[in-house]
Amino acid sequence: MLHNFSNSDSYRLFCSVLRKMAGETTANKQIIFQGYISGELRESNMAVKESSIQLKVPEGSEAVLVKNLYLSCDPYLRGMMEETTAKIPRFKPGSVIKGYGVSKVVDSGHPDFQAGDLVTGITGWEEYSLRWKAEELRKIESKGIPLSYYTGVLGMTGFTAYLGFHELCTPKKGEYVFVSAASGAVGHIVGQLAKLHGCYVVGSCGSDEKVDLVKKLGFDEAFNYKKNTDFDDTLKRYFPKGIDIYFDNVGGKMLDAVLLNMRRNGRIAACGMISRHDGHGTDGGIHNLHRVVINNIKIQGFMQSNYLYLLPKFMEIFTSYVKEGHMKYIEDVREGLESAPSALVGLFAGKNLGKLAVRVAGE
Repeated sequence: MLHNFSNSDSYRLFCSVLRKMAGETTANKQIIFQGYISGELRESNMAVKESSIQLKVPEGSEAVLVKNLYLSCDPYLRGMMEETTAKIPRFKPGSVIKGYGVSKVVDSGHPDFQAGDLVTGITGWEEYSLRWKAEELRKIESKGIPLSYYTGVLGMTGFTAYLGFHELCTPKKGEYVFVSAASGAVGHIVGQLAKLHGCYVVGSCGSDEKVDLVKKLGFDEAFNYKKNTDFDDTLKRYFPKGIDIYFDNVGGKMLDAVLLNMRRNGRIAACGMISRHDGHGTDGGIHNLHRVVINNIKIQGFMQSNYLYLLPKFMEIFTSYVKEGHMKYIEDVREGLESAPSALVGLFAGKNLGKLAVRVAGE
């Protein structure tokens, strides 16, 4: 009598061993960039698709395979969706969107990473990512801190706030500080840093609800820029003696008004230009740059990627702030990878409070 080997336990064990040797394959949902944009970012510029991925790194490689847990929604992602001649990275149509996130290592060919490690760094907007550049990942120890914090206050967002305010603007106790987009991911951290340095700080926000929020975070004052449309007059009311430090997240007419109200030897950290994010350059231009000369004002733009050597210092300081309760962190976490396109679009319409992130999966 012939034995049906294909139905035997031995056959099933044999197939199981082969699958483990080859690497198990699983479905992998992804957010795909559809094509270069102009004007407003729309959900249709991104698409949710499903592919498959092998849960094992290629033999002999130093790649790291991760399961993505949290993704960070950041304004710079829109800039990577525009076609331009500028020599800066751009997403390619049909590719997976990439950004900062928190992930868990599934398999690794790199000696610095093991299965089960928690990491943060560049990853894909997908359920699983094969990262060929292990140097873009950094191992983290949560130690009771929510993992989502590593997309924000303990990630690129917090690092940006720290660099622009602490390192570039070199604040002194008693100085007058203004923060635009104060309820945003970076802005609400900068305001708290200013208070920790003994400064007087005022923020501008896009709604009364956001004004109330930043005041609860410790800002001395805040105003709704949609109601107070004469920015020069408004700033003179809140800063009768002028502004020493301006942390700029918006540019445009607000920056122009700030230049009229800066004190001598003032410093401006140019972090973002939200006023231009509709792609049409409708910020009206800057007309008061002569004040930079008259008042010896320093304006400096910066990219956090140029200051990575300061990352250990930042992590030590901010981890202490968070653990000791000196830094209140506001986050807006959306559920599911499918929510990422609408979350990113909503970011430019001010639909978030604090840091916007997407939870892809549990640990």
